[in-house]
Amino acid sequence: MIEKRIARPAFAFGLAGVLALAACSSGSTSSPDGGLTGSVFVSGSSTVEPISLANAEKFAAVQPNVDISVEGPGTSDGFALFCAGESDVSDASRAIKQAEIDACAENGIEYIELYVAIDGLSVVTSAHNEAIDCLSFTDLWALLGPEAAGNGSDWSDADTLAEETADATGGEFGDIHAPYPDAPISITAPGEESGTFDSFIEIVLDPIGGALEMEDVTTTPNYQASGDDNVIIQGLTGTEENPATLGWVGYAYYAENADVVKALEVDGGDGCVAPTTDTIASGEYPIARPLFVYVNAERADENGTIAAFIDYYLSDEGRASVSEVGYVDIPDEDWQATVETWESRTTGTQVGG
Repeated sequence: MIEKRIARPAFAFGLAGVLALAACSSGSTSSPDGGLTGSVFVSGSSTVEPISLANAEKFAAVQPNVDISVEGPGTSDGFALFCAGESDVSDASRAIKQAEIDACAENGIEYIELYVAIDGLSVVTSAHNEAIDCLSFTDLWALLGPEAAGNGSDWSDADTLAEETADATGGEFGDIHAPYPDAPISITAPGEESGTFDSFIEIVLDPIGGALEMEDVTTTPNYQASGDDNVIIQGLTGTEENPATLGWVGYAYYAENADVVKALEVDGGDGCVAPTTDTIASGEYPIARPLFVYVNAERADENGTIAAFIDYYLSDEGRASVSEVGYVDIPDEDWQATVETWESRTTGTQVGG
């Protein structure tokens, strides 16, 4: 049974190989018909949630007696649960932070970090907005950064700040696209509990803040924040009369809603690039980032049902879920490294942190 709490080499083995491994896993339980029983609780990133939900649904089709709960309150909230021992698997749209590593250690939680996909943060406006097609990091600082006015102002109120920022940074972070539209800005974007929030700051805003010798860079506080990507999309849809929306979401959420929102090209200093599976995979798109799954190592060792679910996640069928829900496959060599990390049960941070 699948419960979605919030709306929405083993590598060479096929499904039969995964299930055979599951039957041999330590601590596995089985039903009278020989299938697995038990439960798996997955929490964390709403960005990674569609991948985990797709794999939970596939796994449940062959192991119907396993109860898998998948929720997406946000990466930070997910790690809070995980490092307190309250979840088995933590989805993350950024690498675990040192404070979270320390919290896990304090509670005796050893984790296995699995790099599973690539995302491109999509800067999004209404599909009705024909006034803007590309924004640079400099533009995004002026419109969304800590000095931006935010909701209640006009886009054009950021013209002066954009020019000042470009002058102060020597144009390193892309050409500005001011003057901006003379229209009220309506910003809807992830909140602080979201790894997508953290990634936007780290990739887009922090470099400019560093160039300006600013500390503790963040976004303007004056916008509609949500941990639910579907709510963000609703806020960005706009209307023909009021199309001047702005925000950012994971690529899969943009792609799923491309009929009502428009992804802007982004210039990180090397020209405007649209988010596509090809530009994200190649790194040409400047706001690409890795996506992760973290597994409680002790529970995976003791509970064969959890281990079997992760075996499935890293099977051919599980890997296919990445592109099926709209994200980008990692290179084969990176996928093999992820599989080897899981097979060896190598604990700790492998990619970031």
